Amino acid sequence: MTHRERAIMALTLQQPDYVPTFELEYQLADIVFGKDFLYEDQLKGLSPAETEKALKENAEYLIRVYSELEHSILPLHYLSEEHICQTARYINEMTNNGFLLTTHGDGTFAIPDGDGMLDFVYRIADEPDEVKAQARKMADAAIEHNKRMMDAGIESFILCSDYCFNAGPFLSPDMFAEFVQPYLYDIIAAIRADGGYAIKHTDGNIMPIIDQLVECNPHALHSLDPMAGVDIKEVKEKYGKKVALCGNVHCAYLQTGTDEQVLESCRYAMENAKPGGGYIFCTSNIPFRGMPVERYQMVLDYWRANRNY
Repeated sequence: MTHRERAIMALTLQQPDYVPTFELEYQLADIVFGKDFLYEDQLKGLSPAETEKALKENAEYLIRVYSELEHSILPLHYLSEEHICQTARYINEMTNNGFLLTTHGDGTFAIPDGDGMLDFVYRIADEPDEVKAQARKMADAAIEHNKRMMDAGIESFILCSDYCFNAGPFLSPDMFAEFVQPYLYDIIAAIRADGGYAIKHTDGNIMPIIDQLVECNPHALHSLDPMAGVDIKEVKEKYGKKVALCGNVHCAYLQTGTDEQVLESCRYAMENAKPGGGYIFCTSNIPFRGMPVERYQMVLDYWRANRNY
């Protein structure tokens, strides 16, 4: 099977030849492979010919990195929409559509930062209709953005608005149902209508709103955060026939835990989510800068040894 075929089978609740893997981002490329991926600000001042050359070289590098990692889903970030689309075309041409390409595609309210939290709370209380009008505008913009991405050959979308702290969602379930869930539903419905695949990411304890997330009909949930007490075994048992699962190797262990804790987290995720298909093995966040590269290699080694059905 190709990486793309393997990912699509998992996302559509089928059982491929082996459990695929991917990450929302891979921030260790400069350490492991010798350089980082291309960023938009590096293209400033370049001529059109120089820009094209840089984008093609970056596409080749992305293919090299994710081929060696054996990821089935290849994320495209750090560039403008135009240059992400151009990169997607290059990669699909170079690999004969060998990867499932993905990029950001959310347009719902996420946890506000410290400066914006109080203002958001007041607006919900004082101006709920205006907040909903903004939510509709954001969702419509995301839907149009995702259509343009799909036209360029990007078939899947990471919906990365974070909704939850470790203690639970930043909005009550009732408020989430009013100010977020309908708009998330529409974004996912549009992706599905155009033949794409939606991966809903949020860290934290999603259990108070997981029914609402599943009702939005994403293809998959990510990251099923063990640091917030989300148990992938419980989620698989309750929702595994409705939505694919991505996760949930404990990211904190990858930096501060023991080797035994890392391997136990790998084992728990794989053994409880793998059966029957509909599972993509990955960390509960990303392989982030500062993480010992040996730890992520340990995760990949465990996956390679235990991925086959």
